[in-house]
Amino acid sequence: MAKAKIPKRPTRDEFVLEELGNQLTEAYQENSVILLTVWGREAAVRGQIVKMDSRTGRVHVVTAEGTDKVPFMDIMSVNYPRD
Repeated sequence: MAKAKIPKRPTRDEFVLEELGNQLTEAYQENSVILLTVWGREAAVRGQIVKMDSRTGRVHVVTAEGTDKVPFMDIMSVNYPRD
């Protein structure tokens, strides 16, 4: 039985990943509320970064529903809510 084709995560160069890391670090240090566009998810993740775990490569975001542990490599963009 053939596996269903799952679209691969887009590849990004080191400069894009570094800029993304800088934006996340800045939001973490300033305790800012952010909107993360995450690959493979319909809705954006909105919340505040409480931990950036370099060992597991996950960014811990406190949302209205609780803590969401988002893999760094799945984060496509960081935005600030306009409300």
